[in-house]
Parts: sequence; C-alpha cells; structure tokens
Amino acid sequence: MKDINIDFNDLDINNIGSWPTPVKAIIIVIACAATLAIGYFLDIKNQQTALERAEREEITLKQDFETKQAKAVNLDAYRQQMSEMKESFGAMLRQLPSKTEVEHLLVDISQTGLASGIEFKLFKPEKEVFTEFYAELPIKISMTGNYHQFGSFVSGVAALPRIVTLHNIVIKSNNESGAGLTMDLTAKTYRYLDEDEISEQRRQAKKKRKKGRR
Repeated sequence: MKDINIDFNDLDINNIGSWPTPVKAIIIVIACAATLAIGYFLDIKNQQTALERAEREEITLKQDFETKQAKAVNLDAYRQQMSEMKESFGAMLRQLPSKTEVEHLLVDISQTGLASGIEFKLFKPEKEVFTEFYAELPIKISMTGNYHQFGSFVSGVAALPRIVTLHNIVIKSNNESGAGLTMDLTAKTYRYLDEDEISEQRRQAKKKRKKGRR
C-alpha cells in the first residue's frame, strides 16, 4: 500500500480545489461529523426542554387531581355542612321579626323594663338602617333604677325570643334627684326584609356601583 505524505503547510486555504483527494475526504468526514454532532446536540436539547415541560405539567396535573380527589372524597361532608349551615341560618332568620312584628317587639322591650321596676326617661326608636338582607332598628333608651333592676332588665331582654342587642351602655348617678342611677344605652333589634325590600336594596346597591364607576 502506497504511503500518503501530506505537508499541511503547503496547502493553500484559498485554493481548496487543488488539495489532494485524501485531504478533501478528511475535511468532508470532519464536516459531516460536526454537522451530525450539532444536529444531535440541538435535538437532544429540544427533547430535554420538552421533557422538563412535561414533568412540570405532570406535577401540576397531579396536584389538581389530588385537590379534586380530596373534594370528591369530602363531597358528602361538604353537603352535610351546607345543610347544617342552611338550617342554622333558617333558625337565626326565624329569630328576626317581620315588619309587622317589630311593633310587638318594641312593646316587649318596654314591658321588660317596667317588669324590672325601672322607669323610662326616654324610649325612642330611630330610623332603620338597611343592609342587603335585613334592617337594623336602633332604639335610644334612658332609664332610672338601681343595679339590680338594670341587671334584671338586661337578663329579660336577653331572654326574649327575638334578637335584641344592647350597645353603648353608660351608667351614672342620678344628679337630678340625688338618688338612684341612670342608664343610657342603644338597643338594636333586627328584622328580615321581604322580597320586595331585598330587590330594592339590590337595585340601590347596583345603582351606587354604577355611579361610583363614572
């Protein structure tokens, strides 16, 4: 076999066509190998990126599945809890008087005070405050008596079948007569709104929202 002796220093880079055939073959082999290597590297890199993306999606899907599975397992418990909440809400709603029952409730509060032995100096229902589902009726009250009578009144109000809350209680000496005490407070009772009133409250709220966006 004939030896091939090539002096690479004699090769003219500007005249590749004159290079010996073995050199050209080597260059072609190197170029092909480099092209294949680069293509393989880019393909592997793209596949690795796709794999990482798939792994992230797998984690997200697994978390979603676990969340939904937990909800499905506890669905009966959620339904039971919702039923209990509706029942509790209904019981609370029944403690709120209707519009026609408020007058009777005011009489009950007044009678509770008289039965406790106190004397009313002021018993003034004020303007109702409306929310979406109920109305709040504040009542300004001023009464005279002693601690025992005041305690009896508060206990009597708490025992009423309707919800009545007491706020801003102030007890002071009765400077006018020099005897006994005066208790000032605000009693609040609540009534549920009928369907027409609820619709009106929602309409007013919607109107305010539109006005606020202008």
